[in-house]
Amino acid sequence: MFGGIAIMDDSEGLIVEARLSVKTTHSERLMTEINHALSHSGISIQDIDVFGLASGPGSFTGLRIALSTIKGFCYSTGKPVVSVPTLEAHAWNFPFSPIPVCIMLDARKKEVYAAVFRWEDNRFVRVIGETSVRPAELIKKLEQPVLFAGEGAKLYREEITSIAGENAVFPPLHYMVPSPSNVAYLGLKKALAGEFSDPMKLVPLYIRRSEAEVKMG
Repeated sequence: MFGGIAIMDDSEGLIVEARLSVKTTHSERLMTEINHALSHSGISIQDIDVFGLASGPGSFTGLRIALSTIKGFCYSTGKPVVSVPTLEAHAWNFPFSPIPVCIMLDARKKEVYAAVFRWEDNRFVRVIGETSVRPAELIKKLEQPVLFAGEGAKLYREEITSIAGENAVFPPLHYMVPSPSNVAYLGLKKALAGEFSDPMKLVPLYIRRSEAEVKMG
């Protein structure tokens, strides 16, 4: 399960970033990584002016843990919060891309959480918004060369290539994972624009119901 944190300043830029893709849950390592980042940077939690998070889609458990942690920081410090769409933040691994960028995350059940973005006017705009879909259904809608990234693109690479052929472009493996600094960068832009979220009303972007919710009807 991938996760990470970053601290960024509007004048100094990126201060610290930590990325992990290991077989432990977010609850086992999140606070430890936050403590490491703060101690190594010489910053206290009270020094943080705005908290941000990737709001989804993604792992139901991971999103809940991240949201509850951020809300705890907001309530304890009185500082505001901003939320950043997960797939959009991942697309920022590829600014200035001359071709559309399709980000795919594994949604299980042979589906992916996906969105397609195009670089336009120094930002990414959505060509296809966040959705839960079988890879083949999405790929058949894309007639031009597309850059595919994310754990879903890695998982379904053979299927993508079999349908899209030479129109499918894949980045090196280290670009296949999202960057916490992208979340910090986009969150900082939203904060400077005054686009804060109400922590009381902030909920993850799940797209579809969890297994527990489906079983409960």
